[in-house]
Amino acid sequence: MQVAVNRKNIKFTPDPSRVIARFLYTNDERSENIIRGVLAMSDMEARTTMSQVLRGFSKRHRNISKIFEKHFNKLSHIFDRMGINPNEVNQSQKVLIGSYFTMEYSIESAAFFNPSIVEDPDQSELLQGEKRVILSFRATGEGHISSIVFRSAVIDRNCDLIVDPVGNMLAEADRIERHIYDKTSFIHTLDDMREFDNKISPMFVFERLGDKFTYDELSRAIRETKLSRKLTPEKEATINKILWIALSHYEIDFSLDSAISERVIFPISETERNGIEDARFVKFTGDDGQVIYYATYTAYDGLTILPKLLETRDFYHFKCIPIHGELAHNKGMALFPRKINGKYAMLCRLDGVNNYLAYSDNLSVWREAKLIQTPKYPWELVQVGNSGSPIETEEGWLVITHGVGPMREYALGASLYDLDNPEKEVGRLKSPLLAPNEEEREGYVPNVVYSCGSIVHNGNLVIPYAMSDYAATYATVNLKELLDELKRPND
Repeated sequence: MQVAVNRKNIKFTPDPSRVIARFLYTNDERSENIIRGVLAMSDMEARTTMSQVLRGFSKRHRNISKIFEKHFNKLSHIFDRMGINPNEVNQSQKVLIGSYFTMEYSIESAAFFNPSIVEDPDQSELLQGEKRVILSFRATGEGHISSIVFRSAVIDRNCDLIVDPVGNMLAEADRIERHIYDKTSFIHTLDDMREFDNKISPMFVFERLGDKFTYDELSRAIRETKLSRKLTPEKEATINKILWIALSHYEIDFSLDSAISERVIFPISETERNGIEDARFVKFTGDDGQVIYYATYTAYDGLTILPKLLETRDFYHFKCIPIHGELAHNKGMALFPRKINGKYAMLCRLDGVNNYLAYSDNLSVWREAKLIQTPKYPWELVQVGNSGSPIETEEGWLVITHGVGPMREYALGASLYDLDNPEKEVGRLKSPLLAPNEEEREGYVPNVVYSCGSIVHNGNLVIPYAMSDYAATYATVNLKELLDELKRPND
């Protein structure tokens, strides 16, 4: 029996007009020449040039002059080289110089895909049968750099999605705060990662630090260590890894006057400079009943992937931490929405082929996992993986999966696991729940449908999904019908 899938007609497509203002830097020599050129302008020439820039870009960015000034402040090392005190540069010159070190970046010019969906923290002012939701997407622009963006919407009683108007002025985080580290716990983190042994001890770096330290202090200690010691290539690689780990921790805040569709989580640390990929958001309820939203995602620096975890309660303030341990070396980790038997639980795919289940007492450290699912049917013979966090139902944990078959076609499936022992599979669909149709198979990566998280509403499963890594849409499935099929014995 094939479960009926109701495809909806809403499409989320890339919009190249959605831009952010990024810091633009080439090299020290060119930077000095630009700064000298601005400082040599007459007052009239500088005012005219600044007026033209503001006229052209002030309607495309919220408080663009503030952005210019922020970018000016990143040039202090150039002013030191030039022997100029930046505090003696007047305000107009600061803003104008900053504009020369700014460029627009279209965050979703290439693709807008891999969505997840969660219940909005704010469920006020709704009609009966409605639910306010937040959708997250992977937005990809020039150079295939990915970021996380959002849309807000209301699902009505018929599971039709009413999407809120999209804000025109995108905003990166209003404030970025680097983590303050405790030396003892940081060393314990290194031990937890099991990245270092006694032969390559990092302690000669920590001898230069106090009991608590910032990223800048750690960076300075590493520079001093490199200058004062003759390091073997192994030791130098070790202390570079320490810095890389430290860069992975940060907190960000968005302005309270920004709509959620205007908030962009763009790569911040070196570990994710080539992209933030496939965030799987989940509404997590703690033992005390408190709700926290988590998202597992993959950070990519161009060579190495690093699983990371976002944490937020309100989608204004986000905390980011790396995931450590032997399991933190692959994509597609998906957190359960509550603890199982007193432990955090996570779906993962260690070998790129099979589904695994892991438990941990610590959200950021994952060590061991148990194999719970292998490819079984022709449409998933290449690999199986999760397509978002498990959904708790009366019949068990519902997991939307993805499978890869002939011609590298990605399709969505479904599996059901025991509530008390999610290692035990209750059932799985023999055929795909949703496979690319003729309209969905063309795109950046052909023949792919993919999701990063679904939600239940009014007895229906709501599945947002990407179409061939280019755009996104959603579909609904009757939950009872799906669960009945999953419980049906397979021949």
